[in-house]
Amino acid sequence: MSSPVTESPSRATSTRGVPVWLAVVLDVALVLLFVLIGRGSHGENVLAGALVTFWPFFAGLVVGWLVCLAWRRPGALWPTGVVVWAATLVLGMLLRVVSGQGIAVSFVIVAGVVLAVFLIGWRAIALAVSTARARRRA
Repeated sequence: MSSPVTESPSRATSTRGVPVWLAVVLDVALVLLFVLIGRGSHGENVLAGALVTFWPFFAGLVVGWLVCLAWRRPGALWPTGVVVWAATLVLGMLLRVVSGQGIAVSFVIVAGVVLAVFLIGWRAIALAVSTARARRRA
C-alpha cells in the first residue's frame, strides 16, 4: 500500500513544504540573532563574545532537532517547533549554568519569549502562507 505522502525522500521537504536546509538555516540564524540582539542590548561587544553566548543555545537546538526528528517535518509547529524551542531554551540555560555563564529569571523569561517567537513563529508564518496558498488553489 502506498504512503499518503507522495514526496520523494530525496526532496528533503516536510509535509508543509519547508525544505530541511531552509529550516536549519532559519533556526540557526534566528538563535544567532537572539544572541546578537541580547549582547547588543546589554552594551556588550556584540561579536567578541557571541560564540560563548551562542554555543549553549546551539547545542540545545541540535538536541531538539535530534529528539523530534525534525528533518521529517521541519516546518511543523507540533512537535517540531515546540520541541526545538523547548530544547533550545532549557538545554541552553542548563549549559550556560554548568559552563559558568549564569542565568537570571528575567533572562529565562525573555529568552523563552524571544526564542518562541523566532523558532515557533517562522513555522506559524510558513503554515499560514501554505494554508492561504492551498485555499486559493481550491
